[in-house]
Amino acid sequence: MHHKIVVICMLVVAIATTVVQSGNHGEQDEAVVALGRRLFYDPVLSVDQTTSCGTCHQQFAAFAHVDHALSHGVYGRIGTRNVPALQNLASRRGFMWDGAIEHLDMQALSPLTSHAEMGETLPRILEKLDSVGWCRTLMTQAYGSPDITIPRVLRALGRFVATLESRSSRFDRWHAGQDTLAENERRGYDLFRAYCASCHNGIDFTDDSFRSNGLPLDSLLMDHGRERVTLDEQDRYRFKVPSLRNVGRTMPYMHDGRFKRLRDVLAHYAQQDDLADHADPLVRSIAPLDDRARKDLIAFLLTLTDEAFLRDTAFGEKEVWE
Repeated sequence: MHHKIVVICMLVVAIATTVVQSGNHGEQDEAVVALGRRLFYDPVLSVDQTTSCGTCHQQFAAFAHVDHALSHGVYGRIGTRNVPALQNLASRRGFMWDGAIEHLDMQALSPLTSHAEMGETLPRILEKLDSVGWCRTLMTQAYGSPDITIPRVLRALGRFVATLESRSSRFDRWHAGQDTLAENERRGYDLFRAYCASCHNGIDFTDDSFRSNGLPLDSLLMDHGRERVTLDEQDRYRFKVPSLRNVGRTMPYMHDGRFKRLRDVLAHYAQQDDLADHADPLVRSIAPLDDRARKDLIAFLLTLTDEAFLRDTAFGEKEVWE
């Protein structure tokens, strides 16, 4: 554990040095993003060269993993948590369900080296990247020299992910006075502000906090949430409040993907007597909603879908290989 902390600290310093040395020139920044995009979709980063970042983070699902409750990794391995969406992360803090990673440029370190995900070691990543022809060319374009280093790889992946901005949903256009919402969607918005916005607030519909939503513990996964990071019993069963942008496309839901549909999520919050004892007070304050109210609320949530983002070729895989 101590060795891993030392390695992470050294990488943080190295990435900071990379940022300072790279400067802030537009063309170079674009080249760093282009490198990150290529790395994001290349399975060479995984131990068996079958799984890329884009394997689980699918654009049409707002870079979540549609229809998979838990992450899928190399050799058919199954992880312990649902794949989170990747959107509007440049201004976020505390990444992953438990906030274990504090800096976006460090986030990829976890899946790259996780036994259940990509399962690779950092030295082998460097060895494999050194053997592919495109990597040194893109490194030179991005950083001014062909040197392949882990800080450069992580920095590039982080800068590509930072470009994944979703700001063009129908709700955004309505809020800017450029579109309309139907009557049921307006009713749903009123319900959302009354019962959901205490946690799901701000431009990205998250307060970046960690809370218990009252789910009973899965006896197989035994996931204690943020406590694993802080070692504080007060953080037991607390998980990151996710953004609700594109929530209609990021199913299944919750940290363990136990709910397949939005109506299942709303049913959970409506059953106050069944909430676990550790449920956050704000979750307990949610009033039961009748069937019509739930339909209205879902209608509003679907206005947060950003079709332009989900189809933007600047983020996709196809052009990477052309």
